[in-house]
Amino acid sequence: MPDRAKILLVDDREENLIALEAILSSLDIVPVRARSGEEALKALLSTEFALILLDVRMPGMDGFETAAHIKRRERTRNIPIIFLTVVDSAPDYAFRGYAAGAVDYLTKPFDPWVLRAKVSVFVELYTMNRRMTEQAALLRERVAAELPPGEEGEQASILPELSRRLTAAEDELGRVRDLARKSNDSSLTGPLTDLAERLAHLRAGFDALS
Repeated sequence: MPDRAKILLVDDREENLIALEAILSSLDIVPVRARSGEEALKALLSTEFALILLDVRMPGMDGFETAAHIKRRERTRNIPIIFLTVVDSAPDYAFRGYAAGAVDYLTKPFDPWVLRAKVSVFVELYTMNRRMTEQAALLRERVAAELPPGEEGEQASILPELSRRLTAAEDELGRVRDLARKSNDSSLTGPLTDLAERLAHLRAGFDALS
């Protein structure tokens, strides 16, 4: 069974972290707390995260500075970031959030259902990306193997399994697209397009192999 996706929750206030964990408790994820930007960057050194929920207003290193460090690192630059801040924040906060690389920006108090829906879709995208990476590795392995005569039976036994995995990924992509349409979230358009292109390349490679 694959590991559950991990979500990094970054906020300097304990009550906010507790509230976020409560909101996300119905999802099949592992929440990881960070009480500062520095703690968040340290956690990112050793753990892979599907998504970061990042508070803007924090003492010391604020959310914008933390996001800038995250986006500069090769290992973490592609992790989606959703900024969270209070409703009376400066009017340019949303612009600064997107400029810092955030995929979305929510003001507190936010609708718990909206946050759960957004997190759920990003977790689905993360899970699909992991599966597609594994399938691409398997496909490359089979292509590079160049099985000698007499081992065609081994290749024939692998191809149906690979076909089943690709079909499952295609079905899951359709389901994630439905979720994105229902949430009416334009921030998901880019990641979904990228996934669809990667899956199309995998399918083309498999068709050539078979």
